[in-house]
Amino acid sequence: MYKPRIYAIVCAIVFHAIVVYSIAGMALAGVFSALPALAESQARIVRLSDVKGTVQIDKNSGLGFENAFANLPITQGTQLRTRDNGRAEIEFEDGSTVRIIPNTTVEFSRLGLSDEGKRISAIKLVEGRAYVNWLGKSGDEFTLNFSQERVSLGQAAHFRVASSSSLSEVASLKSDLEVLGPSGAVKVGKNRIVSFDAEDNDDVPHQSSALAKVIEQDPYDQWDEQSIEYHDQHAKNNSTPYGYGSSDLSYYGAYSNLPGYGTLWQPYFVGAGWDPFMDGAWSWYPGMGYMWASAYPWGWTPYYYGNWMFVPGYGWGWQPGGWGTWKGGIHYVGPAIAGFRPPVVPSGTVSTVVVGKGGPVVTERPSMQAVIRSGSVGLGIPRGSYENLHRLNTQVAKTGFAEVHAAPAFAATSAAGWYGRGAANSAGISGAGHASGGSMGHASGGGGHR
Repeated sequence: MYKPRIYAIVCAIVFHAIVVYSIAGMALAGVFSALPALAESQARIVRLSDVKGTVQIDKNSGLGFENAFANLPITQGTQLRTRDNGRAEIEFEDGSTVRIIPNTTVEFSRLGLSDEGKRISAIKLVEGRAYVNWLGKSGDEFTLNFSQERVSLGQAAHFRVASSSSLSEVASLKSDLEVLGPSGAVKVGKNRIVSFDAEDNDDVPHQSSALAKVIEQDPYDQWDEQSIEYHDQHAKNNSTPYGYGSSDLSYYGAYSNLPGYGTLWQPYFVGAGWDPFMDGAWSWYPGMGYMWASAYPWGWTPYYYGNWMFVPGYGWGWQPGGWGTWKGGIHYVGPAIAGFRPPVVPSGTVSTVVVGKGGPVVTERPSMQAVIRSGSVGLGIPRGSYENLHRLNTQVAKTGFAEVHAAPAFAATSAAGWYGRGAANSAGISGAGHASGGSMGHASGGGGHR
């Protein structure tokens, strides 16, 4: 088995310690400030996995709210908010998700570990509406605080919560829930909704909802359902210790076994001259310094675990592994292609530093017809919008491009809806997208083999 040399610019968290690596022998410890927030066993980081429209993040960096983009790490104390046309999804280590709709603010009050190693997550819904799909694996604990109430979970649950200055609502979408407040517990049955008067200090359920009404369909329920379907479909064969990012690896690329190198994953639609670090952004976090956020929709797991490597005749591929160490930067093994220059960690600033096509993007209404070209590597392809990227990749590898017709994207019926087409006209996330021509195939890297 080939055992290449390791090159890295990373901040690696190994539960109880933080280790700073170097590249080409040049120490980078000075780039990182003191480490009070994450130099303890309770350090955890989750993923901003999907961003549509205007979404903003406050990382406690002293810059206030900044424009957010997919694949930004979420750390304890981070706040996230959406504006009139914004939606976002946050993905946890086991694949559990929280989704927020327009005009919503959430705070990640706690992202920690218990002494027994169980993950403990607490989120505060400051205002707006959130969907929670908690998978309840390994005894992890989750709490959503809102108004004067909270929902605490130790098992799987799927629910939505809306909170304003005057009224809060909890709707259970999967199983029975228990809502805790100053005066005790209120049970919410499956497919039922209970309202709470935010101005009632006695915490008595709102009189008109005391018996728990049947849930009325919300325009954003479809987006939530489509997102769950996407993750369920594409993460079902995940064999890694972590769930976050696995569905995107399955949708946007494929694994191959290369003699002498082992199992490597490669994204679809790579082109000559592509490398995995050419599009992204450096984002600064208190206590950690700069971390790399890939611009690619699949760009989470390959940048924080395992290693990238360049294989002649194949191109760049990602080798899974190293699950006990979280790497927050540029890391690869072995010699790279001639002329390759990895991005350099910024210094002297705490502002976001964009590389290539990274950083915040303007999300436009997607066209029902598009052209996918070699070298796009998933950029501009919303997850689940085309039925079979595997097949499209073969056509692009042969001809350099493929004309495609996307499945209709989600649209809310309200004025805050992102695409404004009406929920009744939206298709399922699995999509009916197709290409004109093409046959079943595999991902291909710089003219290599599969």
